[in-house]
Amino acid sequence: MVCLSMYLILLLLCVNYNPCSACGQAEYKIGDECCPMCLPGNRVYRHCTASTNTSCVPCPDSTFNAQPNGLEQCSPSTVCVKVLGVKTVTACTPTSDTVCGVLEGHYCINPYKGGCRAANKHTVCKPGQFIQQPGTEYTDTVCEDCSDNSYSDGSFTACKPHTDCESRGLVTVKAGDQAADSECGEKSFDIEVSVGIVATAVVAAIIVTIYKLYKKKYRI
Repeated sequence: MVCLSMYLILLLLCVNYNPCSACGQAEYKIGDECCPMCLPGNRVYRHCTASTNTSCVPCPDSTFNAQPNGLEQCSPSTVCVKVLGVKTVTACTPTSDTVCGVLEGHYCINPYKGGCRAANKHTVCKPGQFIQQPGTEYTDTVCEDCSDNSYSDGSFTACKPHTDCESRGLVTVKAGDQAADSECGEKSFDIEVSVGIVATAVVAAIIVTIYKLYKKKYRI
């Protein structure tokens, strides 16, 4: 009875903690065998047997295995596709995957360890908006509308106040809006001269008329 109890305890220990069938840290289990792992950059060509060791071969081009392994296939390397907004930063090696980075003016939408598989173009702020937060490798541009009496063509990092034409001795040709500044122009000299000439002529005509009436009245 005591022997049966001891057997049951040992069986439970093997099931729960797996010390009876666990392989070493640098081994993998295949069937009943604990085979030595292949080194990074390699794959299993033939599993070990009771009398032979594991046979390993290097990973072929465009594949890799980054860790010691008991795999029969290497992992395909990531392909950096330009139309997806990414470029190759570091080429694949037998022991490491390709590292893709975002193209200029893009931000990552599909990151993976150490790189990015796909990216979108940064949002372009519209006229009437300013860049509240520039886009980065992992965040999009944040745009914000200009307030009244200010403007931005979409490329400003802050809206600019409209030009006050009158304070500069100019006239407003076109009032500014959120997308464009006020348009100022010089005061027209020709108009001022014309107004002056007309005014002088009117005054002269009045004087002449008054003189003629006075002369007629007193028959000078």
